[in-house]
Amino acid sequence: MNNVSNFPQDTPANMPQRKDYRNIIIGVLAAGLMGVGGFMIADNKKSSETIHVQESKITAVTEEKSILQNNFDASLARLDSMSTVNTDLQGKLKSSSSEISKTKKEIRNILNKKNATASELGRAKQLIASLNEKIAGMEQEVARLTEENKTLNQDKITLIADKDKLTTDLTSTNEAKVNLEKKVDIASTLNATNIVITPINERKNGKEKVSTVAKRVDKLVVSFDVNNRIVQPGMTDVYVLVIGPDGNPVADKSGAGTFTTREEGEKSYTAKVQVDLETAKNKNVEFAFKPGSTFQRGSYKIMIYQNGFLIGQGVRELKKGGLFS
Repeated sequence: MNNVSNFPQDTPANMPQRKDYRNIIIGVLAAGLMGVGGFMIADNKKSSETIHVQESKITAVTEEKSILQNNFDASLARLDSMSTVNTDLQGKLKSSSSEISKTKKEIRNILNKKNATASELGRAKQLIASLNEKIAGMEQEVARLTEENKTLNQDKITLIADKDKLTTDLTSTNEAKVNLEKKVDIASTLNATNIVITPINERKNGKEKVSTVAKRVDKLVVSFDVNNRIVQPGMTDVYVLVIGPDGNPVADKSGAGTFTTREEGEKSYTAKVQVDLETAKNKNVEFAFKPGSTFQRGSYKIMIYQNGFLIGQGVRELKKGGLFS
């Protein structure tokens, strides 16, 4: 059975047509997306530019810091080159070194910062320039002082050479003086002449008589002259040594001593006589000596010394007496 509705049915011809907004929405959405996309592109472009600017600044700061570090290292190398100057120059440069140490410390503090600002790097640049000025001043001072030292050293060498020459000359002069004094000393030695040895017999009545008989001789009287044409006036000692017939020195009754000769060393003397000299004048010397025992027959040798030299000698013979002598 066919069911037939009583309601009228819509047919395409009878239905009203609805508006389609999908294309519009899609268009609006597309336009929105395009706007957002354009905004994002513009924003990304701006961000990229900002990043690029920041990167450029960082690169510039890094390069500036690197350049400053290199300049600072070069300055330190110049300072090190002056570390070999001598102690004297270092002392004179001490005040400059103290100021430089402060500047170096401040520069290091800035360059050691990981995030040093451009302002701080600018300060470091100024400090390095100031440091280089001070180093240049020090280099000039070192050059000046080094030149002065060279001059002083040359003057010192000259003075040492002059001193050595003077010392050599003085030594030569002293040697010549000593040699001359020796020559004068030797040349001023006296000459003994006119030596006379007289044996004397002293009688009970006080009178004296010459006798050559040994047992009758009580003393020997020795007389001689001394002179020298260059001798200086003054007192001098003359030593007389008497050698007996037995070859031994004869001691004076009053005692004897020793003196020094230039060629034979120490010798005993029989008598020491002081003589008052005058230049180029003869002085007569006379003295008598008595031995501690009686005279023996034989030859008595008289040797006269002055200034360490033997200046004269003589011999006297004493005889054995006869039966009635």
